[in-house]
Amino acid sequence: MEPFNNEAIISELSIFRIGEVISISGREVKIAVDKEKNLPHIFFYGQLIKNVSVGSYLKILNGFDMLIAKIETEFINQDNSQEAVNYEEQGHHIKRVLCTSLIGYMTTSGFVKGVKTLPLVGNEAYILNTKEFSSIHRFVQNDDELTIRLGTLSTDSQIIVSLGVQNLFSNHVGIFGNTGSGKSYTLAQIYHRLFELFRGNDNFKANSRFLFIDFNGEYSGDSVMTEGKKVYKLSTYTPINKIPMSQDSVMDLDTLCIFASATEKTQRPFISRALNLYHWLRDKGGNKDEMQNIFRAMLCKNIKAIFTMEDKSKVEPLLEYIVSIVPPKYDVDGFGVDLRESVSYHETHKYYYLPGDRESAYKRKLSDRDLEGNKNGEFVERTHYYTQALEYQIPDDFIRFFIDILYLQLVQDVKNSRAQNDHIHPAIEKLKSMVRNISMVLDFKEDVDFWDKSNIVVVDLRMANQDTKKMIPLLLCHSAYKQHTQNKDKATPYLNIVIDEAHNILSYQSTRESESWKDYRLEVFEEIIKEGRKFGVFMTIASQRPSDISSTIVSQLHNYFIHRLVNDEDLTKVAKTISYLDRISQESLPILPTGSCVVAGQVVEMPLIIQIDKMNDRHKPDNETLKLLDYWKA
Repeated sequence: MEPFNNEAIISELSIFRIGEVISISGREVKIAVDKEKNLPHIFFYGQLIKNVSVGSYLKILNGFDMLIAKIETEFINQDNSQEAVNYEEQGHHIKRVLCTSLIGYMTTSGFVKGVKTLPLVGNEAYILNTKEFSSIHRFVQNDDELTIRLGTLSTDSQIIVSLGVQNLFSNHVGIFGNTGSGKSYTLAQIYHRLFELFRGNDNFKANSRFLFIDFNGEYSGDSVMTEGKKVYKLSTYTPINKIPMSQDSVMDLDTLCIFASATEKTQRPFISRALNLYHWLRDKGGNKDEMQNIFRAMLCKNIKAIFTMEDKSKVEPLLEYIVSIVPPKYDVDGFGVDLRESVSYHETHKYYYLPGDRESAYKRKLSDRDLEGNKNGEFVERTHYYTQALEYQIPDDFIRFFIDILYLQLVQDVKNSRAQNDHIHPAIEKLKSMVRNISMVLDFKEDVDFWDKSNIVVVDLRMANQDTKKMIPLLLCHSAYKQHTQNKDKATPYLNIVIDEAHNILSYQSTRESESWKDYRLEVFEEIIKEGRKFGVFMTIASQRPSDISSTIVSQLHNYFIHRLVNDEDLTKVAKTISYLDRISQESLPILPTGSCVVAGQVVEMPLIIQIDKMNDRHKPDNETLKLLDYWKA
């Protein structure tokens, strides 16, 4: 224990005193500054100490209580307490006043956030010494708590900012900032520090998983953030990597609805019925040949039923769906044959008949089972639709087979007035259009580990088309979340989903999709944000346009790293949805330099502006601005 030194204490108090309290209104405290302390710095035992200014902190002594306040604004008043002397300078009659806000108090164990008591008028205010200043910027409760260093205070490069691993990574995190502000760099630095801290730790590898959704290919480099991660570089143009996925996981209602961009109230129930039919066929048919025979029989039965209908407007779409299922027909010369030419329609009497002269058309009426030779619908069996149905072969691609089942289910539903064409057909067409994309980025294998013995996976979508960029993140995040919540033994208790450029998938302003599908997409991520903590699932989202992201998602984040934002919509969104920011932090956002950010949330006691540390070049994300002069100079 250091000996008591009364002279040192008196000296420090006299040097560090800056003024006294002159008014109190709730948490707002005004302090009149001593005239001799209106300098930018103070010398104390060889140390250059920064004097108080807007954004800095001071302490107010109220008896035995040491209250901590943050300076919000300052102004000057005319000091009328002195008699005017003609030869005095004007500055001698000006009083500097600081407007501060109480943020906490000091105890023997350090800084505590919150208001314990209010000061009194006349209480003295002091500059914080180095120990007190460091205590305010110490964000862990115990000395043995693990921390990661991210940078230094932007106002004082000597103060290192280290954040507690527990408070940072057991919460949802938002990283925002316009292009070129350092947002991606901060994301990479946060996880680089974490992975370095636990390098070689088997418990960390066994009990945590990190899934990075990388839209621009910034984190897929071998050494970016860390080595040893699993990277899937997806391309819808040339096959590079494919994500392994079992057939059973694909033939899941949620997954199929994602592929088909299905709406919740109409298309999803339809896909559910088709999926039940698919499983019924698998259970009923012991092998592929038996399934094929059952499917052919169902197809033929429905074709006969279609031609008993008299409403042409209802029949014609159903015949088109049959054409989408059955194999094409060719003539002897190899030219395609239109299946429609095998039937005719009598516009006057409203029925289908086998082709021939109109006068005797009634003798070939497909729906009349009383006609000779048509008791069991033999006339229909002579149509191309029926003969091609008998030639049907189950495709090797199980998704294409499921599309055929969807068409058959739609035929049955429309025939039974259970569904409408224009409500259901778009979902089938969407799934058909996604088949090629699916085959380019997914590899259907059984018993293949997506994580490939690593606990860190980066999915690079830089070479994927827009449809795939919307589908794959939703599919992977939903699948990972679902598997994690259903994992009863909790073999891997922690899952962290990291989405860079999150506005690509979390935007509520997209015009490329229906409102109902947009709502479903957002609901999936909102559920993860709202309920994930209970299951050990956390998200980190980074975006240059926070105004595009759902307010529900932004407001549910617990820790924020906010870089430079200049767009009014972004600034308004941040101010409305992030309660942790104070006025000074909000006003500083448009003028933050590159690499600086406001840190706010549960990981820090109060908002602060930090300068992110530099990273080794090999760990930096691949997002450097092109240096034009390196290419243009002679």
